[in-house]
This record gives sequence, structure tokens and C-alpha cells, in this order.
Amino acid sequence: MKTFVRIAALAGLATALTAPLSAQTTPTPGADHHAAVNERGDHVMGFDHDKTTHHFRLTKAGGVIEVSANNPKDTATRDAIRQHLSQIAHMFADGDFNAPMLIHAQVPPGVPVMKTKLKLIQWKPVDTPTGGSIVITSKDPKAVAAIHDFLRFQIEDHQTGDPTTAP
Repeated sequence: MKTFVRIAALAGLATALTAPLSAQTTPTPGADHHAAVNERGDHVMGFDHDKTTHHFRLTKAGGVIEVSANNPKDTATRDAIRQHLSQIAHMFADGDFNAPMLIHAQVPPGVPVMKTKLKLIQWKPVDTPTGGSIVITSKDPKAVAAIHDFLRFQIEDHQTGDPTTAP
């Protein structure tokens, strides 16, 4: 039932975003844009952004998407994070990057190249004590550059303050 509800929510968001996307290809700067990203993200991800912390980390071989519940005892949010990240890792591995488009109201940088380099990128979901992560790796330099572009965009649009360079 949760999958059906999530699919219905994604379909509704896709329909709602179709008109604005044709008129707007870049995000509106400022608090209004960030609030809209958070609101759409809550629907797409299936958990409240205020109860979680996101990090996007660049590595030499790609990067990591990390999400954790702010309250270690909040097992409902932890489980929703794990379900979402597992689903996203599988969607991305299949070349389906619709969820970030629905959240950000645009195709994030790096996505077009990641789609062409799909077979050269690995997406591994990993459970953590308070949530989960997706470890993204590739040996292809152009794929790694696209992953970095995608993660830098996430850092900026989610305002995480994470470093924008790989260590």
C-alpha cells in the first residue's frame, strides 16, 4: 500500500510540475525556492525533512548520499529513509532520475551524463544506525565528474553546507 501511495504522490507531483517546468528551467533563488524543494521532497521521499539530516559527499570514485533521522529513537523515520534510499538506488541504477526532477523542479546537472554512463556507475544502498546512504562509484572519469556535478547541485539546493570537492 505504501508503494501505491508513493507512486500516486509521484504521479500527482509530476502532473503539478509539468506546467511550471516548461516556463522555468532554473531554480528561483532564495527562501521560496528552498521551501518548495523541502515541501516537494517530503512528498517524494516519504518522510519529513525537519526530522532528518541530509549530506552529500564527494569522493574520488564518486560520492555518497547520506540521510539520517535526527532522533536516534525515531525508528519510523529511520525505516522510511532506508526504504526511500533503497528505492532510489534501484531507480538510478535503472536510469530513472525522475525523483530528483520532481523535488528540484528541474533536471539536476550531471543527470544527462549519468544516463549515458549508466552501466559504468554503481549505486549501493547501505543501512546506517539512524538511516542510510547510497554509495555511488565509477572508474570512468566522465561518470565521476557527472556524479560530482549532481552532488554539488544537491549540496547547494538542499543547503547542506557540505564540501564541494572530493578529499
